[in-house]
Amino acid sequence: MLKWLLVLAVGVVVISLATPWLGRHGLGRLPGDITVRWRGRAIYLPITTTVLLSLLLTLFGRLV
Repeated sequence: MLKWLLVLAVGVVVISLATPWLGRHGLGRLPGDITVRWRGRAIYLPITTTVLLSLLLTLFGRLV
């Protein structure tokens, strides 16, 4: 179980670091990605981007 927690933590860090780069290339502004402004803060829910990246990583994992 510790191994899975480590993989999850590394994944969150990698995605957090890659988010600005992905935003410049169009990911994060897809239809289905939701941005809510509440009390002066922006809450971002990248639903479509998450599904697309998940599919791409799944295909990559099966090919390798």
